[in-house]
Amino acid sequence: MPVVPVADALVHYERTPAATAGAHRPALVLVHGTGSAGAALTWGQLAPRLATDRTVITPDLSGAGATTDAGAPLTVDGLARQVLAVIEDAGEGPVDLLGFSMGAPVVAAAAALRPDLVRRLILVAGWAHTEGDEYLRNFFAVWQRLGDLDPEAFGRYVTMTGFSRGFLNAIGREQVEEMVPNLPPTPGTLRHVDLDTRVDVRAHLPRIQAPTLVVAGTQDATVPAEHSRALHAAIAGSTYAEIDAGHVMFFERPDEFVKLVQDFVADPE
Repeated sequence: MPVVPVADALVHYERTPAATAGAHRPALVLVHGTGSAGAALTWGQLAPRLATDRTVITPDLSGAGATTDAGAPLTVDGLARQVLAVIEDAGEGPVDLLGFSMGAPVVAAAAALRPDLVRRLILVAGWAHTEGDEYLRNFFAVWQRLGDLDPEAFGRYVTMTGFSRGFLNAIGREQVEEMVPNLPPTPGTLRHVDLDTRVDVRAHLPRIQAPTLVVAGTQDATVPAEHSRALHAAIAGSTYAEIDAGHVMFFERPDEFVKLVQDFVADPE
């Protein structure tokens, strides 16, 4: 696994090579959201499907996976610089850059800070700012409280709000119970939740130059779709799409998600 030093962090990332020999499309970088499992849990099943004709790069941000750092409070810009360092270290820029949930404001900041490294930008289930939105503020406060007091309840709450009711009922109790431990409130996860309470990328959004696709989950109970609509309104020339699913829409409707992403990054300049 390649490693790149960024400030006090050693950032690990993985490369999934293009399945098609000789493919020369821009690389696709996938940035995970909240959770210490990081890229492996988020993109493990999806990365090979998106690597049909391009390299897919999946970094672990501080607090997740194999990446290590000194444990200081996280910032959006600090994580954005980790993403940019991975792009430069991989030698693949400019890339198509996708961020999910917490990763969406991170990649928005990255695109604003280094427009030369980002060809196309995809923001999935993201938001521009937490302060001023009482739903998000209280949502993350519950995450923090459960993480401190009741790890099992934390996992159940994340599962319940991360997926649509229809999806949970369709997969049934056994699979739901298997999902509950997937996002434990580890110190890394709780560092991410702390950052979630402080997200504010509004100043970055007007500086984004890359063609941008904003994607919302119609049934998202974690970051309701109106936050994605606000991102779309704030990014000049962006396009918007909804998938009828919960927050982790690419688990619920992977075929629809993959097609949406592939169609967007395949568009000519």
